[in-house]
Amino acid sequence: TLFLIISLPITLIIIILIKLTSKGPIFYIQERLGLNEKPFRMIKFRTMIVNAEKEKPQWAKENDARVTKIGKILRKSRFDELPQLINILKGEMSFIGPRPEREYFVRELKKKIPYYSLRFVLKPGLTGWAQVNYRYGSSLEDAIEKLSYDLYYIKNMSLFLDLRIILRTIRICLFGMGR
Repeated sequence: TLFLIISLPITLIIIILIKLTSKGPIFYIQERLGLNEKPFRMIKFRTMIVNAEKEKPQWAKENDARVTKIGKILRKSRFDELPQLINILKGEMSFIGPRPEREYFVRELKKKIPYYSLRFVLKPGLTGWAQVNYRYGSSLEDAIEKLSYDLYYIKNMSLFLDLRIILRTIRICLFGMGR
């Protein structure tokens, strides 16, 4: 709740910028899989054009033409994730943990990556070890790399590691150092 209150001024600015620069809704709500692969509806600020995935789900790519101008800034600063504080309040997510993923990708990745399901032993997080150490994933190889970070976090969870993740997340948000 405190983070929601603190982030209110930036949230209002983001809402205005999204409305002024692109047509469509402010928020993007999408079903993701959380703890024990239970589905929930994750909320984000919309960073892509409306109907960006007409054909089928696809990974976002670097310099993706579907991302709006404001969306590029929001993604780099990770401010597009702020509405997930609501998911945390609802108990669907935690502050730190593996990122929630879409069922479409989970089904595919479980077929190709051994132990992929282990990442669902924790609630998904707003931020995580993979997010502060690796770029946006857009391939099978990226998913494998990110899984290694997720499994490292699961095996080594501690207050110290959480503090490191929080400090790196703050640095990414403040200085736009998102990959």
